[in-house]
Amino acid sequence: MTARTRDSPSPSLWERLARRIAGETGGEPVGAPPRRPGPDWDEAAPGISCQLLATDTENQRVSMLVRLAPGAEYPPHTHAGVEEVHMLDGVLIVDDRRLHPGEYLRSAAGTTDRRVFSETGCTCVLLTSIRDVLR
Repeated sequence: MTARTRDSPSPSLWERLARRIAGETGGEPVGAPPRRPGPDWDEAAPGISCQLLATDTENQRVSMLVRLAPGAEYPPHTHAGVEEVHMLDGVLIVDDRRLHPGEYLRSAAGTTDRRVFSETGCTCVLLTSIRDVLR
């Protein structure tokens, strides 16, 4: 099953509509419009991109998708609040722990990640404090 936005018709519906319009206008059927990629990814640092999903200003937390390119490294940091990571693809190494797709890591407030990197590149869902301290 292919995911799509609510406002984009399925490929088969698009083809039927395009053929019908072409038949009524005497033109050629047009191809499907390019797929919209969804919310923009922002480059947070070289090799690290983020897509903000939600901000909880009251609790000073964010949820986001994070992508690390192969070889990218996130700076050491101390968690101001609970940090939760859910792996979607690739492998993420946090200190001496390797996280694979489907795995989850919860880090308590006050703990420090000394080294966070990906040899393969990866994507994860991250829920964290906006007050984390980079080292």
